[in-house]
Amino acid sequence: MDKKKILVIGSSNVDLIMKMDRLPEKGETVADSEFLQTFGGKGANQAVAAARAGGKVTFVSSVGNDHYGKSMIMNYKNDGIDTGHIFTVPDTPSGTALIMIGGDGDNYLSVAPGANYALKQNHIDEVRSVIEASDIILLQFEMLTETLEYILETTTGKTVILNLAPAKPLDDHHLKMVSILVVNETEAQFISGITNVNQKNASMAAGVLHDKGVKNVIITLGINGSYISSKDFTGFVEAFPVDAVDATAAGDVYCGNLAAGLADGLSLRESVRFSSAASAICVTRLGAQASAPTKHEILDFLSNYYS
Repeated sequence: MDKKKILVIGSSNVDLIMKMDRLPEKGETVADSEFLQTFGGKGANQAVAAARAGGKVTFVSSVGNDHYGKSMIMNYKNDGIDTGHIFTVPDTPSGTALIMIGGDGDNYLSVAPGANYALKQNHIDEVRSVIEASDIILLQFEMLTETLEYILETTTGKTVILNLAPAKPLDDHHLKMVSILVVNETEAQFISGITNVNQKNASMAAGVLHDKGVKNVIITLGINGSYISSKDFTGFVEAFPVDAVDATAAGDVYCGNLAAGLADGLSLRESVRFSSAASAICVTRLGAQASAPTKHEILDFLSNYYS
């Protein structure tokens, strides 16, 4: 049986990272930091994570005609990703993220979208054949709202995973086109209107999202695991306790591995467990794409955890 094809449409960024003992207060300078330059962007992180987990991945994105753009594309190729549909935009810088990471793994993050906001409807029209040939479409919100809405309107009949990150308004008409919605506590609160989403009221937030037309809901709750609300399974899937050093790409690695698990024929519940293990490994490493584990590493982690 052929492996299901994963199409990721989303952002590409270069990440400029400062690792420090603690995050600064407003107006404060924290010296003696460690600097790293890596590649990130939610779309790219998810594509790399899915590919390393064994997924057959095509990535649609938009980068600047600069050194960063060329380097990012080469980086994706090194992970076996089909980069034939990444658009290069003249006179626009590639997306850039500035990230400060404290000693406990928490972070401050700011993003300049650059070429990511140059991905428009005409580009989606150019990749319609790729969309039609894909089985699972993975999306995030580091793009223009009108572009995301247009993508959703072209993916009828596909398994569409939307990670509503960063949280932005999306009307119910387009939410109904999402097969699996993945949100963290903050994003769940934003889209559902339920205050302080947590273990106790996650089911209530999921119910609101079902009322909006979303078929399957996953709410990630950090160390408290994931809450799934679907036809086949409703309940919690545990998180895996680890010593975190950098949580930057944990959600992206989770979503990429969710797509990879589903493409491998795992159930939604099994895919979430697989994703949770991948995310646990990720936060023990520094950087975004650099922290994404391979399928072999994830399976070893699960085997050792349950042995």
